[in-house]
Amino acid sequence: MANHSTYILALAASLLTTTALADDAYIKTEDPWYKDGVAALNERLAQQPNTNTAKNIILFVGDGMGISTITAARIYDGQSRGETGEENVLSFEAFPHTALVKTYNTDAQVPDSAGTASALNTGVKTNIGEISTRSNSIGGDCKSFQEGYPETLAEIARRSGKNIGVVSTSLIVDATPAAVYAHSPKRRWYSDKQMSDADRAAGCIDISTQLLNFAPTVALGGGRATFTPNTVNDPEYSDQQGIREDNNNLTEQWLENLNNADYVWNKQGFDNVDVANTDHLLGLFEPSVMQYEADRNDEASGEPSLTEMTKTAIEILSKNDGGYYLMIEGGRIDHAHHMGNAYRALQDTQEFDLAIRQALSMVDLEETLVLVTADHSHVFTIAGYPPRGNPILGLSNTVNYEDPQELALAADDKPYTTLGYWNGPGYVEGERPHLTEEEVQDHEYLQQAAVPKNSESHGGEDVAVFAIGPWAHLVDGTMEQNVIYHIMKHAMGLKE
Repeated sequence: MANHSTYILALAASLLTTTALADDAYIKTEDPWYKDGVAALNERLAQQPNTNTAKNIILFVGDGMGISTITAARIYDGQSRGETGEENVLSFEAFPHTALVKTYNTDAQVPDSAGTASALNTGVKTNIGEISTRSNSIGGDCKSFQEGYPETLAEIARRSGKNIGVVSTSLIVDATPAAVYAHSPKRRWYSDKQMSDADRAAGCIDISTQLLNFAPTVALGGGRATFTPNTVNDPEYSDQQGIREDNNNLTEQWLENLNNADYVWNKQGFDNVDVANTDHLLGLFEPSVMQYEADRNDEASGEPSLTEMTKTAIEILSKNDGGYYLMIEGGRIDHAHHMGNAYRALQDTQEFDLAIRQALSMVDLEETLVLVTADHSHVFTIAGYPPRGNPILGLSNTVNYEDPQELALAADDKPYTTLGYWNGPGYVEGERPHLTEEEVQDHEYLQQAAVPKNSESHGGEDVAVFAIGPWAHLVDGTMEQNVIYHIMKHAMGLKE
């Protein structure tokens, strides 16, 4: 009898094992997640380092595009095409090399764009608010600043014969684009108007004039007013004037100083640029920052998209057989976050991704290093337990198989959005309102914030950098932000 029982137990165990093996065989041959995992491993095993000299480098900077922004934009982008969104992949997320980047400034735990962009472009971290200065300079002090500052990658690359381009949806003289071509102890010295008499007398130069003097091959963005005297009306807004007090019209000087130069200020002029016969292109499409992608008007009086500016920039830069360095900034991602408006931040991130796709379609990755990163993050969160496919801009539901439409409720018995901010203008004083789906998905909606601030703040956590092309494999691990400069300089084989 004992032997019979033992046999029955052994048979049962054998059947269970056989069933488990059958299930395992099914998983290994049919389950899509398992198959995708095998394919991803094989892709990684097949990768070989590209150690060619980089003829060209394109540095994409999503201003304020922290990892939570990338995740939310990935979902938003997929959902805009009718997908659930989570499985979507933005263009740069498919790059083979990724690292985390520490963004702090020399004097700041949570950074600003001036210090972070300086690290990217000079290999040296700076104080908050300073553009391409020494790490030990005295902030805002013109005399200390003039004792010396590090060359930018663009300065070294141009000396080696390369074209230089800078594109931004912010002011072309704002911190991130300015770090490519300018040096300044104060990031807000856009024009002479923002400088004191003492600063000017000491020999410091405003950033717009520095752009004119540097004369990049291509400069496209906003900031028309800082190039125009305060006696000159804006060509688009007749009730506005420039802000320069020195009576210098820098757009006219651009045309006078440079050969085969063009200046455009609207979409019509931009579309009519003769790429083949233009060696220097300046485009300033707004007196201040360019429009959010969600609000952009591409009629004749409007302005080009970031994707369109990217295409034209590469076409002009590529005419030089010696190669180029191009920095492209999605600047208004940052501004929308400061406003507490996730919709516009995600729309601009989506357009930023389209610009990257445009660039990838135009370059040879055997000779072009493409890097995508952010200068810093924001206090932007994705929270709750919403089910897969829940609208990323909507109210947070709960994973409830009996009632998949059941809203998640906070301790005050009211719903909340999946996206939110730690601080910012979305703060609600007193009792929270009972939110509706229609309200929170309105394009003007400001996500609720825990701490009241007129402008939401940057975040201090690490950001990501994605790389493809020559020497992209050096992008690895957790890096100081200034190391990205050194990777770019090494990839191009540049000498100080």
